[in-house]
Amino acid sequence: MEHHQVAIYLAAMAAGALFGWVAPAAGPGLEHAINPVLGALLFVTFLQVPAAELVRSLRDGRFLSAALVVNFVVVPLVVAVMFAFLPADQAVRLGVLLVLLCPCVDYVIVFSGLAGGSGRRLLAATPLLLVAQMALLPVFLYLFMGSELADIVEVGPFLEAFLFLIVIPLALAWALQAWAARHPVGQKVSDAATTTMVPLMVATLLVVVASQIPKLGDSLGDVAAVVPFYVVFLVVMAFAGKAVAYLFRLDAPAGRATVFTGATRNSLVVLPFALAVPDDLAVAAVVVVTQTLVEVIGMVAYVRLVPRLVPEKRPATVG
Repeated sequence: MEHHQVAIYLAAMAAGALFGWVAPAAGPGLEHAINPVLGALLFVTFLQVPAAELVRSLRDGRFLSAALVVNFVVVPLVVAVMFAFLPADQAVRLGVLLVLLCPCVDYVIVFSGLAGGSGRRLLAATPLLLVAQMALLPVFLYLFMGSELADIVEVGPFLEAFLFLIVIPLALAWALQAWAARHPVGQKVSDAATTTMVPLMVATLLVVVASQIPKLGDSLGDVAAVVPFYVVFLVVMAFAGKAVAYLFRLDAPAGRATVFTGATRNSLVVLPFALAVPDDLAVAAVVVVTQTLVEVIGMVAYVRLVPRLVPEKRPATVG
């Protein structure tokens, strides 16, 4: 499964779309399963981030600075330019903002690694990126939507999602790490949990897509209208990420990781936020899921193209 992750993820989304289309009545039930499978996925993701390494990773100032700049300076500027051309529908705009303003923290590590990017650096940066996006997302949403935001977004569900999807999984993961460091049984449990990464990602993608497909209804045109924006975002961020990597003089593995973190978005984590909006804005969640469908296909191209975009530096020859 580790060697065929891309194909498996695409198959999971296709299966989810088919199931959601054939059995739309199952959508509401599947929606209740999103948070549990997503929390389990993030727990396993955090389990791969050694707490002891976190402090050491903070010393990698150049990569962390590049990751923060590309995600929280460059991306908002790109989104600001795109925002003026988005469909006028409030729910569509909210969905696009939610998904594009938050960097991915799960399968970005897989895709970056396939392209020769530094998965270790991305893993170590995960907690910092999570905290930063949760702190800055309300600010960015207010800047883009102004007073309209208060009418459509409630704070409670956002705080609940942050607690159950980030704080608790992260605390449990680090508790298991501490147990594994002291007892062989804990190490066995940790190793076993780590092997569930791909199956949990499959379950998450399948449940998310299957639960949201029935919501398309009459909104198919509005949702389809955002697909070109997601494609343009991937193209622009490939070159923007390379520029940031060059600016911070990163080596090829760190540079490729910078490109990937700038391009991949946190659709699975922000989805509960989109699900928390009023029913008349339910299409926002479908807009978020649509970005995942576009992105995973785009990552297939990224795995092949990013190594060419950010090549290894050849040592200078003498004579």
